Amino acid sequence: QLQASGGGLVQAGGSLRLSCAVSGFTFVNYAIGWFRQAPGKEREGVSCISSYGTSPYYADSVKGRFTISSDNAKNTVYLQMNSLKPEDTAVYYCAAARKAVAGTGRYDYHYWGQGTLVTVSS
Repeated sequence: QLQASGGGLVQAGGSLRLSCAVSGFTFVNYAIGWFRQAPGKEREGVSCISSYGTSPYYADSVKGRFTISSDNAKNTVYLQMNSLKPEDTAVYYCAAARKAVAGTGRYDYHYWGQGTLVTVSS
């Protein structure tokens, strides 16, 4: 089970930190990804990290602004989002892939959290 939290309403230029708490399976065996889906748009991969907590990947649209990290002791993955823009507004989902390293292709992921809404006002 994955539980995403930390979304909310923030002004452009602000920051939020999303959390993805993982339970029910061995966290260290799964790559974790963050995805987002804006109204009327396809779900897109934002960032991912290996099961070792290494090899972070970022979509071009968030590179330099978002940072993914993991805390294996807490079974939690974080997405620090800085310099937020109105176009970052979306429901953000975390997902787990049954492999150590995965990209941001949504079909690589097997387990999904329920999503947390991020709204960035201009």
